[in-house]
Amino acid sequence: MRTHILVPTALLLLGACTLTACSDGAGVVESSPARAQAGPSSPGAPAVDPSKIKGLEIVSDSSEHGSCPFAVSYPKVPGARAMTAALKKDVDQRLATFRSSRCGSDSTAVGELNISHRFLAASGDVLGVRLTTLDSSGAGNPRTAKSYWYDGKDGAYHPALDLVADGSRNAFVAALKKRLKGREGVDPALLDEAFADTRDLADLLGDLSFTADGGLRVHVAPGAVGGAAAGAYVVSLTEAATTPWLSPFGKRAQKQSEHPGDGLDLGSTRTPAAVPTHTASADDDTDCKKVKCIALTFDDGPAAPESASLLHHLARYKARATFFVVGQNVATHPELVRAEARAGHEIGNHSWNHPDLTKLTSRQAASQLGRTSAAIKAATGKTPTLFRPPYGAVNTRVKAATTLSPALWDIDTEDWKYRDSAKVARKVIAKARRNSVVLMHDIHPTSVAAVPQILRTLTAKGMHFVTVSHLRATL
Repeated sequence: MRTHILVPTALLLLGACTLTACSDGAGVVESSPARAQAGPSSPGAPAVDPSKIKGLEIVSDSSEHGSCPFAVSYPKVPGARAMTAALKKDVDQRLATFRSSRCGSDSTAVGELNISHRFLAASGDVLGVRLTTLDSSGAGNPRTAKSYWYDGKDGAYHPALDLVADGSRNAFVAALKKRLKGREGVDPALLDEAFADTRDLADLLGDLSFTADGGLRVHVAPGAVGGAAAGAYVVSLTEAATTPWLSPFGKRAQKQSEHPGDGLDLGSTRTPAAVPTHTASADDDTDCKKVKCIALTFDDGPAAPESASLLHHLARYKARATFFVVGQNVATHPELVRAEARAGHEIGNHSWNHPDLTKLTSRQAASQLGRTSAAIKAATGKTPTLFRPPYGAVNTRVKAATTLSPALWDIDTEDWKYRDSAKVARKVIAKARRNSVVLMHDIHPTSVAAVPQILRTLTAKGMHFVTVSHLRATL
């Protein structure tokens, strides 16, 4: 069990993929050349720009403490209520199970829960989402994935197998079995048993998606046809082979994956919150050697509308802060990240989707941070210099995988645990000291609501709110 050791502030302050090697959101390699059916030239998944999905919100929750390490997210798309309900149900169930077994005061369990999302299609009237779950708190293969599909034409949520027509499923299954036979690690007896009962097919084949050239990629559930340690077995089928088996919805999903339009609008009636237009008049000239400074930091955003509200609060007190953003949220709300930077705040890197970087390989950790830095630069024009390792977990391998400087904290509000604005504000005010670095999260409305009282009270005590890099530079 990892716990934070609160060290002196000065120390804290110093301190598109292919099929054969597709890194998922948690930095885990989705398939290896030995298990992938196609070669390195196989086309990857269609590119989807989540910022083009009208009314999109990302529902996120996470802790920042190594004693209860979890981070989950899923998209909430207006007009796709049934699909959102299915995503919410699955995520909530996994999170509740994890927290009950892992996060109790007397728990001796170990492991981490990370549920990330990726859009498979978002065009015309078709929406596809994959949830990837990394749960290392139990036995068996820790990584699973499931794809969810939505038909905007009929207003219906579809599990993955609905992409295949009922009358074609026998032929589809026969083709899959043929491709799987003889593969390394596949047990012939398990293979026959797994496909024997058609009632289990929806679970067995719960992750289907299209490639950019209209082919179908099938992930067979881990442990179903071979050892669980081998992970999911991936079969790629060409467009010519796939098309005759598809249902009418499956053919529309294939078309929108192969020839996507410009964004998705399923009838959103929600008026998005206005993006703040605050602009910093000049560089911050606060001299922290002469005045009392404190650095407020906000993790896991940007989030709509919470981050926009936070920017208004900060502007009212001319306070500057540091936002440690998550890459998948930057891709969804680049306009909020631009607004944060324009207002004079610092943008730091908090990984692509909040995994424990010390549990990843050097390459995976570099990918998590590199993708996020690229998204930040695309949104703001500037590459970040700081990163905050999820859960404060950092080691020499992670440091060697990036040129970014790690930035931890000495005041943990635990606002992920206590959704109480007054309690969060009291904790910051009581613990605030000169040169403190405060950890908060702008994905929680209650945390954002605590900020005005924090700013008002500490300003009256003569404190100045600066970014982490400014605090470092002026000590």
